[in-house]
Amino acid sequence: MTKQTKKVLLADIAHARAGDKGERLSICLFAYEDAAYSILVEQVTEQRVHELFAHRGVYLVTRYLLPKLCGMNFVLDGALEGGVNGSLNLDGHGKSQSFRLLGLQVDMPANQLEGTTI
Repeated sequence: MTKQTKKVLLADIAHARAGDKGERLSICLFAYEDAAYSILVEQVTEQRVHELFAHRGVYLVTRYLLPKLCGMNFVLDGALEGGVNGSLNLDGHGKSQSFRLLGLQVDMPANQLEGTTI
């Protein structure tokens, strides 16, 4: 028997915080509920995050798992086009980039969605 799944936005099951320093972007992603953490670990991989941010010139993504916090930290090198002071972009830096990550879709088992508002 195959599990029934539904595609959901990361924003529906997690929240994010971001910061920047020079060319490096750091995005922390935290599951709202403990049960969603395993979905994040399985589906929000370094490769997937790299693909999402490749257009920004990211050349390396490193993921650090924070299991006791049901979270993870992604460090993206080369993401900020010269950094806040060196870029001509208007607010394309750390804080706004967490929303790009939260727009990613993941597959949630239907039984985990029962009783939620998703």
